[in-house]
Amino acid sequence: MAKVTRDDVARLAGTSTAVVSYVINNGPRPVAPATRERVLAAIKELGYRPDRVAQAMASRRTDLIGMIVPDARQPFFGEMTHAVEQAAAERGKMVLVGNTDYVAEREVHYLRAFLGMRVSGLILVSHALNDNAAAEIEAWDARVVLLHERPEAIDDVAVVTDDVGGAKLAVQHLLSHGYEYVACMGGIAETPLVGDPVSDHVEGWRRAMDEAGIPTEGRLFHALYNRYDAYQTALELLSGPARPPAIFCSTDDQAIGVLRAARELRIEVPGELAVAGFDDVKEAALTDPPLTTIATDRTGMARAAVDLVLDDGIRVPGSRRERVKLFPSKLVARRSCGCV
Repeated sequence: MAKVTRDDVARLAGTSTAVVSYVINNGPRPVAPATRERVLAAIKELGYRPDRVAQAMASRRTDLIGMIVPDARQPFFGEMTHAVEQAAAERGKMVLVGNTDYVAEREVHYLRAFLGMRVSGLILVSHALNDNAAAEIEAWDARVVLLHERPEAIDDVAVVTDDVGGAKLAVQHLLSHGYEYVACMGGIAETPLVGDPVSDHVEGWRRAMDEAGIPTEGRLFHALYNRYDAYQTALELLSGPARPPAIFCSTDDQAIGVLRAARELRIEVPGELAVAGFDDVKEAALTDPPLTTIATDRTGMARAAVDLVLDDGIRVPGSRRERVKLFPSKLVARRSCGCV
């Protein structure tokens, strides 16, 4: 059976191929309601399927949004990716996802691949975006929205959470329970990274401790952002002689690892140890005990990122567009901190 073409649809509907194109693409020119109905009826009768590749070649854009994340296996990034996918579907777009595993070369690889596919835009969750990746973005003159993190290497539109304020709120809440001090489980970097949420969480912890007049020296511990490495770090920390009375973890996934280590060491939470995290992933409400954490508006952030990346004015020189869209964070108190 011969492939049905746009010409076939136009002949059956008694109109031009241009009008058929306007109906399929919902523009750029208006089509009279009666004509639109004839075209849609012809499409249905003939079983016509638009050639998306040809459309992309003609417009130099696809119906795709590229999204690059560090690791979608982590609950936070998995939930954020799902939220972006839902927001993109509302705009008639699909999402291609690439995982960098925190490797700079892999980030550059996905940038080149997605931009080479002529995606409509790119949503980038980058961990310390390097100069090579930034140069790649500039070379393609791409529509890029930074989500969750705002690396120093590129000054583009960003959608982020109040990470410093949220972390400070969590630590102040732990101190309000009367704990002598709060230890912090940060990331693996000794030097704070500009625009990195975990570095900002550590900064929020420091500010809360400083304002309370409590020393922070020797009370910052390092682990990767996942529960498995945090679990190993927590086993060593909690079995040592200087076990802290409370721990603020930079991510919920780390906090879940800390809770597992405490359970194995038969340390009662919150009786002997208080724990708080950051992100409020869905699993946080199901841990034992339920995890006190800082909630972020992932749905709102995802929708804002999609709207921004599809906005034609995003890279207009001299645009007065707000460069950073900051979403508030809020405390969600559960039993792991001592609340009932």
